Amino acid sequence: MDIAPGGLRYGVVLVAAGAPALLIGPAPAALLVVLGLAAVWFHRDPDRTIPASGAVAPADGTVSVVRTEDDAAHAADGSRLLVGTFMNVHDVHVNRSPLSGTVTGVEHQPGAHRPAFSKESERNERVIVDLDTARGPVTVTLIAGAFARRIHPYVETGDELERGERIGHISFGSRVDVLFPPGVDRSDLAVEEGESVTAGESVLVEASQLPERP
Repeated sequence: MDIAPGGLRYGVVLVAAGAPALLIGPAPAALLVVLGLAAVWFHRDPDRTIPASGAVAPADGTVSVVRTEDDAAHAADGSRLLVGTFMNVHDVHVNRSPLSGTVTGVEHQPGAHRPAFSKESERNERVIVDLDTARGPVTVTLIAGAFARRIHPYVETGDELERGERIGHISFGSRVDVLFPPGVDRSDLAVEEGESVTAGESVLVEASQLPERP
């Protein structure tokens, strides 16, 4: 099983702390070892089978947000569709690119650490990855949650990404939003709010529903 970069560090620290904890008793030592193994399992990074076409989910979890966002800079009508996926503690937390394209920006924004499923999470710490794709601009936002203290982007400006390629991971609970190109609306979605999705495998929007650039 592959582990996300840095994931082993969390486990090794906790397992190593189990040895001196034996001076207190076997129970604290065993707890630290279990927590260490859980931290490694949390950072697992399984391979995925990318479908032949369509915009794929950037995260494992449950579709928790479907709404339009104001974006007069890119959309003629000033709005673009946003789909957010909440990742629970048992979900894989490695995130993937919805479409192939060029990374045009990676921005870290500091902020709060509210529960990622709440409205207050709109002010949470985040990393914003902008992509230029053949279907138009796409933005993937990795949002920290109440227990997520580290967002680990794997990409930088100028990188060329394939659809479903890994773009980063978030340690310990979070949400990932994808802002689709202008012209995609709610009726084009292949998923519904409350539905479970798998990063790199679940199709959010079929290729036939994605706009073609002139």
